[in-house]
Amino acid sequence: AEYIKELLDFAGDGFEKAFLLSAGTEATEAALKLMRMYGQKKKAKKLGIVCIEGNWHGRTMGAQLLSNNAGQKAWVGYEDPHIYHLPFPYSWHLNGQDPREFLKESVAKLQGEGVNIKEDIAGFMLETFQGWGAVFYPPSYVQAIRELCDQNDILLTFDEMQSGFGRTGKAFGYEHYGVKADLLCCGKGMGSGLPISGVLGRAEIMDLPSIGNMSSTHSANPVVCAGGLATLEVLKEEQLVLASEKKGELFHQKLNELKETYPNNISMIMGTGLLAAILFKNPADGTADGLTASMVSEKCMQKGVLVVHTGRESIKLAPPLIITEEALLEGVKVLEESLEEVLKAQQV
Repeated sequence: AEYIKELLDFAGDGFEKAFLLSAGTEATEAALKLMRMYGQKKKAKKLGIVCIEGNWHGRTMGAQLLSNNAGQKAWVGYEDPHIYHLPFPYSWHLNGQDPREFLKESVAKLQGEGVNIKEDIAGFMLETFQGWGAVFYPPSYVQAIRELCDQNDILLTFDEMQSGFGRTGKAFGYEHYGVKADLLCCGKGMGSGLPISGVLGRAEIMDLPSIGNMSSTHSANPVVCAGGLATLEVLKEEQLVLASEKKGELFHQKLNELKETYPNNISMIMGTGLLAAILFKNPADGTADGLTASMVSEKCMQKGVLVVHTGRESIKLAPPLIITEEALLEGVKVLEESLEEVLKAQQV
């Protein structure tokens, strides 16, 4: 009870109840259920969930159907006919187009396929940023989705697994878009390594399941709640959300200096706060360079710094919120040394 009270206080206005679980994928499953129950309360066929291509929501069945990787969900054996995917507004897809117009065209195409937005859609599920490269949406795109949801009685849910609890320099990543969320799916940083996740929302949504209709054996167990409570206490006492924002400025400054040093090999630095991604390109033709990303990641590991090679052309970086500036700069230095050694080896 104490933890949930502190959790809702941390989340801020609009979040009145929380349902706790163990894994992030369970939280997105619960949000799927809540969105559909909300839609069905309005109209029996209001089942549709709109997701974004390239987003990722977990490895259980509902979560994988929400995600867009066809190969990774082939085991399910079918697609949910009421889950739809819109293209992600990458800057290189927009080509200068207004993000609102990009959304308008995507929605029009969906309607052209027989989907009635007001009658058929119960919710939008957005991963706050795409994890493979710390790719955020243009704010106006998300704001247009919020307006669309408000006009058609649709819930807007954010998957905050990777972006919550100070990671991006705000309490939750969705705050960068200047919109309100109806549901938040949380995990990872929520318990500082302990297996706790949750869904947060308004009481009218969270109370839709009857007693016993949404439960979990290990939900709100005392050990993980103690860990969650301790995490919130440290976040507040050490002002780690603000620290993430301030350290993030230095972090991204140094990473952009690295890009300036290797402009032929690094195409972009993405992210905000203590979250970043380095996107590598082939100097010969500018195509994605996953091999260099992999080799640099391994070299960093050999030097004692763990980074994430996403399997694509990017390295994702997410240093601890409590990291000192000295350690942060040391980590970037090791990254630079590793890149330099890999590029020299490639030239031999």
